[in-house]
Amino acid sequence: MTNKLNSMRVLDARKIPYVVTEYDAAREFHSATQAAQLIGAPGEAVYKTLVILRDPPKSGKPLLVMIASSREVDLKILAQSLGAAKQKLRMATQREAEMLTGLQVGGISALALLNRGFEIVLDERARALDQIHVSAGQRGVDVRLAVKDLLAVTNAKVMRATSET
Repeated sequence: MTNKLNSMRVLDARKIPYVVTEYDAAREFHSATQAAQLIGAPGEAVYKTLVILRDPPKSGKPLLVMIASSREVDLKILAQSLGAAKQKLRMATQREAEMLTGLQVGGISALALLNRGFEIVLDERARALDQIHVSAGQRGVDVRLAVKDLLAVTNAKVMRATSET
């Protein structure tokens, strides 16, 4: 197993149970859907973390938005959920996401970025789950934990971030 990552140290310090799952991400980058297949979990239980920027940037903190690997974020719906329907949101480029987080795309994790100036959002579909898989903060390493524990640790806002289809 990999060395303990910051996300795991946070969970350990709060005595939150979790299971680490690793897959080989060294050879090539995997999409979140492929990662779900590699760890043997259903796509609706494996969540990817997207970096979303506000435009203009002075209008608020950047967002870390966790959505199921099989879904796409809907920026209009997310803006409405945030109460900022007139505000523009945009996906960060890979370069922007990596510069802002200090993590590689595919390994961006809200658990690894606590108190780093991000607003954290969990798509409301996660409410239907008991357990959720999220990145541990390194490409190829996921943690599975209770949704309630993820919410408690990250203080994520639960809101609609994806469309119905």
